[in-house]
Amino acid sequence: MLSALIWVPLIGAAVIGFLPPFSSAKLARLGTLAIVVSTFLWSLFLASQFNAGVSDLQFVEYVPWLERLGLTYYLGVDGLSLPLLLLNGFLTAIAIYSSDSEIRRPKLYYSLILLINAGVAGAFLAQDLLLFFLFYELELIPLYLLIAIWGGARRGYAATKFLIYTAVSGILLLATFLGLVGLSGASTFSYDPVQAQALPLATQMILLVALLIGFGIKIPLVPFHTWLPDAHVEASTPVSVLLAGVLLKLGTYGLLRFGLGLFPDAWAAIAPWLATWAVVSVLYGAFAAITQQDMKKMVAYSSVAHMGYILLAAAAATPLSLAGAVSQMVSHGLISGLLFLLVGVVYAKTGTRDLRELTGLLNPERGLPLIGSLMILGVMASAGIPGMTGFIAEFLIFRGCFASFPIQTLLCMVGTGLTAVYFLNLVNRAFFSRLSPKVIDLPRVRWGERMPAIALAVIIVIFGVQPRWMVLWSEAVTTAMSLPSATVQTVEEKTGSPPALTAGIESTLLAVRSPHL
Repeated sequence: MLSALIWVPLIGAAVIGFLPPFSSAKLARLGTLAIVVSTFLWSLFLASQFNAGVSDLQFVEYVPWLERLGLTYYLGVDGLSLPLLLLNGFLTAIAIYSSDSEIRRPKLYYSLILLINAGVAGAFLAQDLLLFFLFYELELIPLYLLIAIWGGARRGYAATKFLIYTAVSGILLLATFLGLVGLSGASTFSYDPVQAQALPLATQMILLVALLIGFGIKIPLVPFHTWLPDAHVEASTPVSVLLAGVLLKLGTYGLLRFGLGLFPDAWAAIAPWLATWAVVSVLYGAFAAITQQDMKKMVAYSSVAHMGYILLAAAAATPLSLAGAVSQMVSHGLISGLLFLLVGVVYAKTGTRDLRELTGLLNPERGLPLIGSLMILGVMASAGIPGMTGFIAEFLIFRGCFASFPIQTLLCMVGTGLTAVYFLNLVNRAFFSRLSPKVIDLPRVRWGERMPAIALAVIIVIFGVQPRWMVLWSEAVTTAMSLPSATVQTVEEKTGSPPALTAGIESTLLAVRSPHL
């Protein structure tokens, strides 16, 4: 049942790539969209059969493959990977629908998107370390080509930078997995926390640090973030949607699955340092976003900041913070996808993303009023305004982390205030005041261009009003992955405060479970 999510896009990529020369771009686009929508509907069917009350793997597939190398075809899904699988399918469909119908070399373009979809799905499903690495690397070359061929003026530089950074990330992961299997004496690369935790703590620490750097490049966290703004600025709008909405989640997923999951003792030992690292990423990303004049670069730096919240949640590793981490992955994917789509529409209609040239786009007669309204909704969601999915994710994280890391949590909360600063600056400069003479009498936005953004906006509001639908899938697995309370220094131990916060966290968790929130 899970293999279909991988092999249907892979076979589809081959079929689309070898369409006859006389085939139209429209045929390639519609065929690719049909393949992705069908796999997304299949993942929805799997979700309907998924038992959210257990933390064990479900729909497991196990086939011995290269036994001499210890590689097995071992797939499974749980509450950590299922929401990301759904996000992958949905945003890939959005990206294909938003692609230019007259794009050059369409067969290659759509084949590469299908390869990325298959690789990301395989990485989320793989329960074999080496198999995960293969899928993790599968998306490297397709994304490089998508930036290098269909990107902007500096696409070569941005694509090469992305390739080098991601290749280093892959090397570190492979070295860690080889070291883990070699030192533990395991005969296969199957995901086995028991064997990893049997290693000496010092050895676990070395392997964990390598994992942190490898996945930190992919997320990306400061100071490994510099490839991301360049890649976003040069990538086309659909590729930016995939990059921010889906591909960055490979890093955060890897942190939880392999960092926290394999080395909980070492993780607890360095948790305060991870929380501090999260603060650095959040504040640096926010301050960098404030200084940007390019709308797309501002949204890119906002991703650096918002990924830091997930690291903070993982550092605390409480049931509530980990539920918030999964929610933040889904939330950020939806919100960043919406923002990049809207910036893409503005650029297509005005020919610029420079905030020094854009004013008054909310003008109801000559501007982009609906796009401006959706942009206001998107930046409100990113800033954590109640009633939207961004608020739910950040609230769960801060509530779940405060007992363990009060100072770091408060500093990250400052980052949410800074999010409001730079995004309100964007909205105020680009969409209010008088319409700039340079962009007056803009072409009307067709409904086909509006629908992807409207769909994302609706889901953002729905999950904000009914968060249980987003949290339900991951409650069991995040509770099972959480660190014992004894491993995390509480507020009472640090400051002498009463343990009432613990009861507050439990009541918050119950509130999230309640359908009335």
